[in-house]
Amino acid sequence: MNIGEIAKRAGVSRSTVSYALSGKRPVSEDTRRRIQQVVDELGYRPSASARALANGRTSTIGLVFPPAGNHYTGMQLDFIGSVVEAAAAYDYDVLLSPSGVDSDRSFQRLLGERRVDGAILMEIRLADDRVDHLATLDIPSVAIGRTARPEGSWWVGLDHTTLAAACVHHLADLGHRRVAFVNRPEQLLRAGYESAHRGLDGFTKAAAERGLTVRTYCCGDDAASGQTCVAQILHDDPATTALVTLNEAALGGLYRGLAQAGRHVPRDFSVTGVVANHWAETVTPQLTAADVPAAEMGRLAVELLVERLDHPDAPPRHHLLTPPISLRASTGPGTTP
Repeated sequence: MNIGEIAKRAGVSRSTVSYALSGKRPVSEDTRRRIQQVVDELGYRPSASARALANGRTSTIGLVFPPAGNHYTGMQLDFIGSVVEAAAAYDYDVLLSPSGVDSDRSFQRLLGERRVDGAILMEIRLADDRVDHLATLDIPSVAIGRTARPEGSWWVGLDHTTLAAACVHHLADLGHRRVAFVNRPEQLLRAGYESAHRGLDGFTKAAAERGLTVRTYCCGDDAASGQTCVAQILHDDPATTALVTLNEAALGGLYRGLAQAGRHVPRDFSVTGVVANHWAETVTPQLTAADVPAAEMGRLAVELLVERLDHPDAPPRHHLLTPPISLRASTGPGTTP
């Protein structure tokens, strides 16, 4: 079934049907109603490819995220889900591209074949060739995260520097003097992941400001790695009484490692960090943390991209979010083990 058959049955021209369906030109209410009745009777759905050829838009946005390895973390899945849900509200579909660099075939197909109107990038690195590549091809994009030089680009970010520092100050105010930092995996730090670098920077500067004795650790994105990391922390400095983490995927393992070592949370050991709130609330005791607003960040990224698509000449905009620390039950006064 096509536009020609609809036009024949409605007694109008093909162009009138096209205008009525696309809304590009006014059509009388009586004619529009007659066309819509035929469309409903025939169950007609316009071809997405034909519509894209007609108006130059695919009504699809790309979501570019890194390969998962063994699995995606809960926070990564939160971001993916929030983007898909927010895009649906604007009548956009989402095409997922698990790509890391511009040599990836999936990423190249996404761009070279113009399958999408624009793209949202996740897991941003301080020097991110994906951002540069999209700009070179003049494909509108928005990043969840920000590069080392974000001027002139569109992005939604979390202020990991400020949030990690706030966690340090919270622990110092409670009297903790020896604190560990549990970061993302070492390969992500080496690759320049901005959250890992900016969080580490905020932690070390705040610790120096408060005169704390600290050690920093990279940790795999899984519970087993978290448990191993705690064992290493307590081996390196048994007098450690608290930790700050950016690694929510390792959180359950961190708790298990402390329990195995006989450290009760929060009586003997305090734990805090930067974690999505529903993950902070799944552990016992619930984690005192700066809650990552994944749903809000996904929604804001989609809103910015839609704005770019609807207003190509609009000046670059961004959102930098700094949520407060939610005081729950995992931190207490510093004590000597």
